Amino acid sequence: TSVHWHGFLQENTPWDDGAPGVSQCPIVPGKSYTYEFKLSLYGTFWYHS
Repeated sequence: TSVHWHGFLQENTPWDDGAPGVSQCPIVPGKSYTYEFKLSLYGTFWYHS
């Protein structure tokens, strides 16, 4: 699985878009991944796995 974001730009971190098999490899069961990014917008955001 992964986490996919809606509502803000992925500036300088396009690989963290969260589309498994498209922009990053899926996070396998028992493993973890830390997303790090800077937010430059404010408002309502949506994320899902």
